[in-house]
Amino acid sequence: MPDRAPQTVDRRLPTEEARELLTLVRDIAEREIAPHAAEEEAVGRFPRELFSLLSTSGLLGLPYGSEDGGGDQPYAVYLQVLEELAAARLTVGLGVSVHTLSCHALAGFGTREQRAAHLPAMLGGGLLGAYCLSEPASGSDAASLRTKAVRDGDDWVLTGTKAWITHGGIADFCTVMARTGADGPKGITAFLVPGDAEGLSAAAPERKMGMKGSPTAQLHFDGVRIPDARRIGEEGQGFAIALSALDSGRLGIAACAVGLAQAALDEAVAYARERRQFGRPIADFQGLRFLLADMATRIEAGRALYLEAARLRDEGLPFGRQAAMAKLFCTDAAMGVTTDAVQVLGGYGYTADFPVERYMREAKMLQIVEGTNQIQRMVIARHLVGPESR
Repeated sequence: MPDRAPQTVDRRLPTEEARELLTLVRDIAEREIAPHAAEEEAVGRFPRELFSLLSTSGLLGLPYGSEDGGGDQPYAVYLQVLEELAAARLTVGLGVSVHTLSCHALAGFGTREQRAAHLPAMLGGGLLGAYCLSEPASGSDAASLRTKAVRDGDDWVLTGTKAWITHGGIADFCTVMARTGADGPKGITAFLVPGDAEGLSAAAPERKMGMKGSPTAQLHFDGVRIPDARRIGEEGQGFAIALSALDSGRLGIAACAVGLAQAALDEAVAYARERRQFGRPIADFQGLRFLLADMATRIEAGRALYLEAARLRDEGLPFGRQAAMAKLFCTDAAMGVTTDAVQVLGGYGYTADFPVERYMREAKMLQIVEGTNQIQRMVIARHLVGPESR
């Protein structure tokens, strides 16, 4: 059964331009994304041509400055775009979030010359990015990464393996964190690596529970040589750059989680109105009505939380604690709401004829990416009571 079109969310947007942008996004979602989502996810097809459309529509560089080829949109607007895309198909919403994350290092820490040379194509030239921090033995403990970058004259030579890379094997460029110095966070540097660099190869995509249309793969760097002009920031600044990107990236995951949960609620409400038992719609039964009410409340709370964090970011204020809270709450809410949606549909909810079983499988992934929810709790606690005693 095809996915239902998401209900229109009542959004408070700052400008007429932002309202027109959301209208455009909803139109693309309804015409180009949602009708193909179930079929393409079932066969594991990544919609690369759709990302070309998103790029030409100006949707791959929304939170970045127009001087670099971006859309000059506040983060609070960009995140609502992500929510709409994720409601239509999580592979698309997450893909846009990861691409935006991949551009963060260069946009925030690159020189004027670097930004002029690369950002316009990255933001609006049809390119697709990947963000390379995690490794097979370095996930939550990202500062222990082992991929090395060794200086050789005016070049750097990268050797090692990155893991769990969204768009691995299909990305046009990669933002890569590699070790250039001593162990620990101060020995890491950021690099911009072309996707077709000699010595860069991808393993077979991971076989995942959900998000089958979004390729996730290891990337192998076998003596990849890149010029020093592609080093982003100072030597040893890479870990700080990575953490800065992740604060913003967590908000992207939070928005995607709310979009996914909204799609599940929409499906559950529509089904409850149509399905009849004991001579009346099951939406008449108080137990189910209360379940739907709780689902809707968690979605509204999550949306308010991620938007408040985004407003802090837009005002130039610290937002790391709020970003961790938003990622934690919204992804846990998505897991709960999608599970409840399956329950509302009963046996039908457990079949691939309806999309809620896919939503539930996809929601689990959101509790893991961009820092597991256990890591988010550590981040929040450090803001409250300081770092752990050693």
